[in-house]
Amino acid sequence: MPLAPVLMIQGTHSNAGKSLMVTALCRIFARRGLRVAPFKAQNMALNSFVTPEGHEIGRAQAVQAEAAGVAPHVDMNPILIKPEGDGVSQLMLNGRPYTRLHAGNFYALKTELWPHVTAALDRLRQRFDLVIAEGAGSPAEINLKAGDIVNMRVARYANAPVLLVGDIDRGGVFAALVGTMVLLEPEERALVKGFIINKFRGDVRLLGDGLTMLQERAFGVPTLGVVPFLPNLRIADEDSVALETRHVRGDGEIEIAVVRLPRISNFDDFDALAAEPGVRVRFVQHPDEMTERPTALILPGSKATIADLAWLRATGLAARIQALAREGVPLVGICGGYQMLGQWLEDPDGVEAPPGTRVPGLGLLPTHTIFARQKATFQVEVEGCSGALFAGIAGARGYEIHMGRTQSPAPLLRLRRTSGETVLDGAQQGAVWGTYVHGLFDNAALRHAWLKSLGWRPQGVGLSENWREREYDRLADHVAAHVDINAIAALVEQAGKPSA
Repeated sequence: MPLAPVLMIQGTHSNAGKSLMVTALCRIFARRGLRVAPFKAQNMALNSFVTPEGHEIGRAQAVQAEAAGVAPHVDMNPILIKPEGDGVSQLMLNGRPYTRLHAGNFYALKTELWPHVTAALDRLRQRFDLVIAEGAGSPAEINLKAGDIVNMRVARYANAPVLLVGDIDRGGVFAALVGTMVLLEPEERALVKGFIINKFRGDVRLLGDGLTMLQERAFGVPTLGVVPFLPNLRIADEDSVALETRHVRGDGEIEIAVVRLPRISNFDDFDALAAEPGVRVRFVQHPDEMTERPTALILPGSKATIADLAWLRATGLAARIQALAREGVPLVGICGGYQMLGQWLEDPDGVEAPPGTRVPGLGLLPTHTIFARQKATFQVEVEGCSGALFAGIAGARGYEIHMGRTQSPAPLLRLRRTSGETVLDGAQQGAVWGTYVHGLFDNAALRHAWLKSLGWRPQGVGLSENWREREYDRLADHVAAHVDINAIAALVEQAGKPSA
């Protein structure tokens, strides 16, 4: 059985727009009737997602799968690296914790990991009509190329045509594209079939003869599109680097302050809140950013709860959060934030801290967390709930990613995991509540009930249930209007033909 073709998107540097370009192309080719799968051999991100089978993958690949209209699968991201701080990361292999890495040790593992990359890619190529692969960082990092398992080595393995994306908004895009080509090996350069200049602001005519000169100096590779910057795009970001430029989202009188923890994870939990008219979500890192009382506070997920709780205390944010909560400001904790809100956190086995560590929480919920080595990764559905705020959310879906269990005297939610088991979750004390479930605010009933309790009044029709689908279409329409999709489709067709 012939394997499906692979189209690969690489970039001149990190944050050039590779992930969104893959998302757009997944949508475009899916609308053409193909079954499309995204693929990224190795991802480094704290925003992650749980597949229906209970495997953990990068959030970007879950977004790309959703844009393609297919269920996310662990084969789409076989290696996920989750930084924990101080040069240590958790390495997830095929959706499960594999080892803890210290800086520099990863390269010794790459020979061991490469067969997992090729096996996952081959399985996708057997099940889908087209795989759109994403690189990481730059393929021209000459000091790292010997250990490459995510960029040109993948392209060579799959004989995939490569589109190289450059970010013109940063400046120096021509130098970045030409420089990347110069640093590639001849057999790698031969795989690069087109450039895409991304995030352009202004009139494309300002580029003048630049595109022709680029082709002449970059080994004859043509530019297949100049994509204008697309403002106000509401698609989940891959990692917290996006918060450097977009730490305030939405606009309105209801201000929700989200604490930007050093190891913040899954902050896309709050995208739906920021998308509601009249709501502003602001990420804060210092007590001075909360001198004016916000409407509500959120403590988000964290890859290292105990370390981030210590950071809260060191910065003075812990005291400010406690003071605001005792003044009646509503406060929500999600996952690691939920753990922090309790009375105590214990780590008997040394999961996050030295074995036997016991630290006080913020004392705002009557809960007690004990860390455990086994990671809970499940998609869940709400079967039952307590409290007026949660009325009507039966059937809401979300997912769990945590290493620990929290004892609550009065759980808020009864959850059915995809494993079939039923578990109890959450706690509430006054206007403070917490849960392990990521994605709950995507449920309109809960989102609107909580916002109304803050004084929010709906403006117009509000946020539609299919708002993410509409954003995928908006992105796909935008990219399709500014790149030569027919030329890219021809590359895919040629890649799918058996070699002579």
